[in-house]
Amino acid sequence: MNKIMMNTPLVEMDGDEMTRILWKWIKDDLLEPFVELKTEYYDLGLENRNATNDEVTKLSAEATKKYGVAVKCATITPNAARMTEYTLKEMWKSPNGTIRAILDGTVFRAPIIVKGVEPYVANWKKPITIARHAYGDVYKASELRIPNAGKAELVFTSEDGSETRELIHNFKGAGVLQGMHNLDGSIQSFARSCFNFALDTKQDLWFATKDTISKKYDHTFKDIFQEIFDKDYADKFKAAGIEYFYTLIDDAVARVVRSEGGFIWACKNYDGDVMSDMVATAFGSLSMMTSVLVSPEGNYEYEAAHGTVQRHYYKHLKGEKTSTNPIATIFAWSGALRKRGEIDSNRELMEFADKLEAACIKTIEDGQMTNDLAIISSLKEKTVLNSEDFIKAIRVNLEKML
Repeated sequence: MNKIMMNTPLVEMDGDEMTRILWKWIKDDLLEPFVELKTEYYDLGLENRNATNDEVTKLSAEATKKYGVAVKCATITPNAARMTEYTLKEMWKSPNGTIRAILDGTVFRAPIIVKGVEPYVANWKKPITIARHAYGDVYKASELRIPNAGKAELVFTSEDGSETRELIHNFKGAGVLQGMHNLDGSIQSFARSCFNFALDTKQDLWFATKDTISKKYDHTFKDIFQEIFDKDYADKFKAAGIEYFYTLIDDAVARVVRSEGGFIWACKNYDGDVMSDMVATAFGSLSMMTSVLVSPEGNYEYEAAHGTVQRHYYKHLKGEKTSTNPIATIFAWSGALRKRGEIDSNRELMEFADKLEAACIKTIEDGQMTNDLAIISSLKEKTVLNSEDFIKAIRVNLEKML
């Protein structure tokens, strides 16, 4: 068959460790034999981020603004141990956090549903989409280690030189201090992205914070969401037959567990980070979770919701075969290719993306899967495959569909 042509490049962000290995295998076996890939490549591996003083991450985000669609491999956010392991110049910030800040988007994460992998929450019948705010809070926080007794204050100095002060704590001894911020403009973008996504997908939207405790910070989120909804979206939601409501995050957790799914749960940055992992795991596996960052301008960056699979990478370096699940990374590619095709009116590319995802699901439902799924699958007959053989099994089904 002739390869499917692409009209416009998409931005390709390579990553780290085992997911970087999977990235190449996916391209070699599932993409390049069928699609004449056009990408603008950026190496976001930790070594290159260190060599470029992390400028490569910023460049990749700016390229996403230019081309409108990106696909990203999982990357390392270094800690103290990584500083030593990679001989880093400094403890570089999360690449995802940097990209999210530049694009000012919202991250939507949803589980991939397959027969034989039942959710741990028995009443969940439909996917639950987590909408995660993608700017600020703990990811842009400033921190101090307090060595001794003293007074800590929150100080805002206005442009006119006037100051507003709020006592944080009178320290009697050592401790730790953290300052977070967010922006009305970013919260407004977050709200609009969530309302638009709910209308596009015809799903109810829930939003939850802890405004009873955080009476200014979290309450600002609540107020902005409600103001925008009342002004611009209430009639649209009514016409679409869907609902928006706000609740405390404690209540939201209880509601989510009792629900059957099929809605969008909007969360602040850190809440969304934690809750998307919880939802993914409860649906079966974090490696079966899609993730897309959507900016207010309509730029899209697709990635897997999981990390770099460090433990499997060390086994791979020893020459051992690993059964690492590549599904979320494959779906990042299919999502990006579908969106590229949609924007460019390239139906062939969109259909290829659909068939690639269908081939993945058929392979699993036929009983061929990686170890993480085999452990939890209810299928009676199943075969555990290593990563390479699993990708090749997907290719067999893909070729039949093409």
